[in-house]
Amino acid sequence: MASATLSTPVSKTANPRRGMPKWVWALPPVAVLALVFLYPLALVVQQSVQPDTGGSSLKPYADVFGSSAFREALGTTVWLALGATVGCLVLGFALALVIAFVPFPGGKAVAKFIDVFLSFPSFLITLALLFVYGSVGMANGLWTDVTGADSGPFQFLTTPWGVLLAEITYFTPFVMRPLLAAFSQIETAQLEVASSLGAKPARIVRQVILPEALPALAAGGSLVLVMCLNEFGIVLFTGAKGVTTLPMLVYSKAILESDYPGACVVAVVNVLISVGLYGLYRVVSRRAGA
Repeated sequence: MASATLSTPVSKTANPRRGMPKWVWALPPVAVLALVFLYPLALVVQQSVQPDTGGSSLKPYADVFGSSAFREALGTTVWLALGATVGCLVLGFALALVIAFVPFPGGKAVAKFIDVFLSFPSFLITLALLFVYGSVGMANGLWTDVTGADSGPFQFLTTPWGVLLAEITYFTPFVMRPLLAAFSQIETAQLEVASSLGAKPARIVRQVILPEALPALAAGGSLVLVMCLNEFGIVLFTGAKGVTTLPMLVYSKAILESDYPGACVVAVVNVLISVGLYGLYRVVSRRAGA
């Protein structure tokens, strides 16, 4: 019986059907990405080297880089983005500390409202500030009613400081969200031990909470910086005179001046700055993690 079993030839099983290579599944999303993003971006780059006179030339770049309007817009964009990022980091860290570690009625509702706030469009926050601090807003209206003056004292929304206030107001929750997630991972036992050893709240924040919050601060700050560099709606809706950022310069050249090569040059510069900052953030975060 055993010999019969051994003598029976082993039949060769058919090879299982090979599935499609894994890279095939990446083709549809790559094709969609190329169609809706890479192709329009390539057209912008192409238009930036095609002056109105015809042919291909770097003259649009030379004209834009040599203009004082571009240099002023670049400087304004950078300082507004940096100022808004610093303000969001400081304010977001302080508010996240209160929400996470100071018990008060409605704390959970406030944390959930932050998630809803992230879905608001930027111009909506700007309009809200205009209703309160605008030239005919509630604050100026109350002042004129009480004093009888012709106009109120709150005129800062049409200045760079008004744009900075609006950006800090809108982008601070983008810093608070990762901070609250990081604070939820901190063991309360660490805080209790530090407090029992006589550490004051400021020292606990500096030596226990802040080190745990640094990655979240870096993530939120880098996101806010990139978003502020590309912000258009806030600057447009505040109506700030003399405040021209790179996105506003793109709008001005394309819509008001019909200078499409110049607008594409500014857009390419804006994209390169944003991608460069993102790449720098990735390098710094990778080294920090190592």
